[in-house]
Amino acid sequence: MEKEKLLELKNITKFFTSTLALSEANFDLYPGEVHALIGENGAGKSTMIKIITGIYKPDIGDIFLNGEKVIFRNPQDSYEAGIAAFYQEANLFQELSIAENIFMGHHDVYRATKTINWNNIFKKADALIKELGVKLNSHALVKSLGIAEKQLVEIIKALSSKSKILIMDEPTSALTAEEVKDLFTIIKRLRENGTGIIFVSHRLQEIFEIADRATVLRDGKIVGSLNKNELDEQKLIKMMVGRTIDNLYPKEKVKIDDDIVLKVENLKRVGEFEDISFNLRKGEILGFAGLIGSGRTEVARSIFGAEKIEGGKIYLNGKEVHINNPRDALDLGIAYLSESRGEYGLVLQLDITKNITLPNLKKFQRFGFLNKKKENKIAKIFYDLLDIRAKGLNTNVEDLSGGNQQKVSIAKCLATNAKVLLLDEPTRGVDIGTKAAVHKAMSDLAKERIAILMISSELPEIIGMSDRVLIMHEGHIKTELNKEELSQEKILSAAIGQ
Repeated sequence: MEKEKLLELKNITKFFTSTLALSEANFDLYPGEVHALIGENGAGKSTMIKIITGIYKPDIGDIFLNGEKVIFRNPQDSYEAGIAAFYQEANLFQELSIAENIFMGHHDVYRATKTINWNNIFKKADALIKELGVKLNSHALVKSLGIAEKQLVEIIKALSSKSKILIMDEPTSALTAEEVKDLFTIIKRLRENGTGIIFVSHRLQEIFEIADRATVLRDGKIVGSLNKNELDEQKLIKMMVGRTIDNLYPKEKVKIDDDIVLKVENLKRVGEFEDISFNLRKGEILGFAGLIGSGRTEVARSIFGAEKIEGGKIYLNGKEVHINNPRDALDLGIAYLSESRGEYGLVLQLDITKNITLPNLKKFQRFGFLNKKKENKIAKIFYDLLDIRAKGLNTNVEDLSGGNQQKVSIAKCLATNAKVLLLDEPTRGVDIGTKAAVHKAMSDLAKERIAILMISSELPEIIGMSDRVLIMHEGHIKTELNKEELSQEKILSAAIGQ
């Protein structure tokens, strides 16, 4: 690494009214370095990133770029200084092409007519795609892409602006192991070209693989920094949460009933999946593994009535049911946690209580009026259970960190008291402490004979939590594995079609 620092934060402090979000934080980044920033949800990571990107101004402290003090009045100042960021929820225009998104804000124009030079934009986009070594069609609409492909567009967009500092906030949270491997190949290529990368992730094994250094935040303060050769899982966990976490996955095995609560036969949706048949028993956690695009999410959404089934049958407790919409599913005792909390899981402009209780408003009303006291009482149970970090239940969800938004989404699902839970990436973007709490909650629900279908791209989670695993490949169930048969090698092999 070169001696001159690309970026340096000195004594950065940020208040929100009386709340101290960041206290005397010192952080630096060198050219060609991957510097991991880790901590629990609410630790101050998002605040630090927003200060670096010009969204927030520090109340105390200074920012230096290449040794010179800078003041970012807004995000455009940060962007023009060579800093680009992308987040776990892609910030792209869905109805526009890949090329249009890449060059949004800095289009090539003809000098004479001041109109956009579309030919040049698509040529440049194709060149950047080729440079990164990925397979994308610059003319494709972003809405047609999967999450992994959208993240590639975000990276290319940053490269198009000649950014020397790239901030990746939970870039792997919805990627499979193979897609993470591809992303890390790209990160290593960027590092070789001198790009400094701030890498935010809750997946510690990824930190060990890709990071040159890691800095830990807890309660708005820098706890410490470790070089690559000092990184150790228990050491990092203790720095993050102030204690060790021994049981990320519950050790007690739940006895599964023979009673089949959910049965699907030959489910089909043209172009997405077909011939999907499986049983789900009371007290069972059934894992759904596979690459993104394999059809896992589409199957779950179809069972929940969010997408129309074009063939096949669904049985609940031995009786055929017809689910035309999510309301039908909820009334039957089936709840669904979406992998995309911003798009389908939450109403960001409403507060925490309203989001948690939204699917169950009938339970809190009498003579057409809501019982606010009862509503808040139920919301508080799940607020405490999942340790949601906020000023209170009346905090709008849009003001929460990504991890805390995920906690609210989980709380909303659990509060339905459903007998069948369809959980799509339940621990996406949450910290290690919350992950352990979610796993314990799932185990406790299984003990209460709740049937759980869990979709996850994290193989340790699939192996650690599942009683049985179905692996999907290109819209079909490729393999079924019992708990005793589970291994990362077997799951990955089936997921890629071998």
